[in-house]
Amino acid sequence: MKGFNSRFTKTLLTTMFVALFSISGLSRAADSSSPIVIPVHNWSSQVVMAYVIGGIFESLGDNVEYVPADSQAVYESIRNGDVTISHEVWQSSFGNSFYNAMAKGGVIDAGTHPAVTIEDMGVPNWVIDQNICPGLPAWEALKDCSDKFAVEGSGGKGQWLEGPQSWHGTLMQDRVDALGLGDNWVVTYAGGADQLWAELKRAKKEGRGTVIFNWTPNFTDGEGFTFIQFPPYFQGCRIADGGDGSCGSPRGWLKKAANYKFPKTHPAAYTAYSRMAFTTSQIGAMAALVDQGGLSHEDAAKQWLADNEDVWKPLTAAGM
Repeated sequence: MKGFNSRFTKTLLTTMFVALFSISGLSRAADSSSPIVIPVHNWSSQVVMAYVIGGIFESLGDNVEYVPADSQAVYESIRNGDVTISHEVWQSSFGNSFYNAMAKGGVIDAGTHPAVTIEDMGVPNWVIDQNICPGLPAWEALKDCSDKFAVEGSGGKGQWLEGPQSWHGTLMQDRVDALGLGDNWVVTYAGGADQLWAELKRAKKEGRGTVIFNWTPNFTDGEGFTFIQFPPYFQGCRIADGGDGSCGSPRGWLKKAANYKFPKTHPAAYTAYSRMAFTTSQIGAMAALVDQGGLSHEDAAKQWLADNEDVWKPLTAAGM
C-alpha cells in the first residue's frame, strides 16, 4: 500500500506539473509559427510603428516578416493573405481602398487609434509669421502670392509639393484646377516623405515660401505647421465621388486593418494588435526619432519600445 501511495503521489505531481506548464504556456503556444507579415511604406511614423508592432509580436514569441508594399494596393495584399496587417489606415488617403477591400471580403477592421488625422497642403508657421503670403491660411491668399513660392523648374509658378502620386493620384491637381489656381501654381510630386522634409529645410534656408503636403500626427506638430483652409470637405465633393474637387481633406480617423484569418492563426498577437491605440503625441514621437533624431527606423523602434514599456507591455497581458 505504501508503494501504491508513492506511485500515486508521483503520478499526481507529474500530472499537475504538465497541466501547470500547459496553462502557463497557452498564450504563447496558441499562435501559429507562420510569420506575421507587416508592410513597410514610405513615411517615418508608419515604418517605425511597423517595427514597434513587430517587436511587440516578437515579445509574444511570434515570427515576423517585413515587406515593402504600396500604400494603396496593400489592402488587396491583406485580402489575399500576402500581408497580415496595415497599422496606419489614414481615412483621407486610404479609406476608399480599405473599405473596397473589406467589401470584397478577407479584410477586417481591427480598431481605431485615438489620434484625429489631417492630411492636406499647408505651410510651415514661419511663412505666416514672416507674412510671405498675406491672408494665409485662407486659400484665397494663394491667388496673389504664387511668385513667392516659385522654385527652379516651376516655370515662374508657385510650387505645390505633393506627396508621392501613389498616395492621392490627381487629388491635389484636381483641387488646383477647381479653385482656378492652375495659371499660377504647379503641382509636383515628391518621391517620398524625405523629400518633403528636405524642401522645408531648403525653403527656410533660401528665405522663400513653400506649400507642401503634410499630415498630423507627425513630427512637424512640435515644429509648427499650419494647414491651409480650403473649402470644407463633405461626402461627394471629390471628383472621384461626383464633385468638382475643390474641397479640402476631411478631419479623419486612423484605423488598423487585418487579414480575416489573423485572429484565428495568431490569437495572442491579434489580441495585442486589437488593443493598440496610439495617440497623436505617441505617433509623432515615433516619426521624430527618425526625422529629427536621425535614427534608423529600426533603431527608432527599439528606442521607442525601451522608453515606453508602460504603454506596450500591458497590451500583451493575458486577461486584460
